[in-house]
Amino acid sequence: MIIIPARLQSSRFPKKVIADVGGLPMVVRTAKAVSHLDKVVVACDDEEIIHVCKQHNIDAMLTSTTHKSGTDRINECANILGLDNDEFIINVQADEPFIEEETIKKLQSRLKNLKEQKKDFIMASCYNAVNKEAAKDPNLVKVVIDKNHNAIYFSRSLIPYNRGEIATYFGHIGIYGFDKKSLNRFCSLDDAPIEDVEKLEQLRALYHDLDISMVKVSSTSFGIDTKEDLKRAVEIFL
Repeated sequence: MIIIPARLQSSRFPKKVIADVGGLPMVVRTAKAVSHLDKVVVACDDEEIIHVCKQHNIDAMLTSTTHKSGTDRINECANILGLDNDEFIINVQADEPFIEEETIKKLQSRLKNLKEQKKDFIMASCYNAVNKEAAKDPNLVKVVIDKNHNAIYFSRSLIPYNRGEIATYFGHIGIYGFDKKSLNRFCSLDDAPIEDVEKLEQLRALYHDLDISMVKVSSTSFGIDTKEDLKRAVEIFL
């Protein structure tokens, strides 16, 4: 199942999830982009989003207004739906209306592989190679990967620090996959101090010594955080 967490208010771009993107509200365009790959539900915090989704025949569910993260929101939705502990749940951000099909498919494949390995905790995400100029942007989260394709650390800072060697920079793509049992476990963990410092919820897993398996993709999509991002996305993709 694909669950799209959608919060109406955003400090940098209020009501961005229902902003017009080429004639469709952003969250609707995102849902339609992935709806042929799995069942899709939007988990939101406001009736205005419910109304917009219903107008476009997108399933949507009202969830708490107090969730700290999108992952907590999709967990509530998954619990309300009564999903099985072994079901895979993919968290697609509402502000990724141009997410590629291949990215979703590669993440689904990695989740199946982790299940076959009988991993006790299943959490996966995606990344791509970026140049140094792009990596300097604090809105683009960077990730460092170990030899087993697990994340070592995520940061808004430029990592790794380049002391003269040619560095390769990887940008994190904010899509996450879990099995239901692992999603519940993640959301039951205590918040990590570094999570609040960087404002990156995935650091909660690393702080508690849980692996996040990373999948390299060739995505050119990006999250829309500002009105300038939206203008750039429309110029590129539409």
